[in-house]
Amino acid sequence: MAKEATLQVRMDADLKEQVENLYKNMGTSFAEAVRIFAKQSVQDRAMPFTIHLTVPDTGIKMGLAKGKYQIPDDIDGANEEIAEMFGVNES
Repeated sequence: MAKEATLQVRMDADLKEQVENLYKNMGTSFAEAVRIFAKQSVQDRAMPFTIHLTVPDTGIKMGLAKGKYQIPDDIDGANEEIAEMFGVNES
């Protein structure tokens, strides 16, 4: 049998409860998710996900929220910014 070690992590109690419920609903446990994270990190020799810096809030809200699209009323005001993001020249 492999030698086992214990990992202790301090976190906000509400966050712990939320993540435990999340993994329980997925049919596993938070502890198992941590083991999966560790194994994948060693295998990839990196974090098993991409880390992104938070984009400053521009006041424009587009994206998914609770599985539903939310498009601002003034969406046309963002056309130039959207075209610039995707490198599209408006003609």
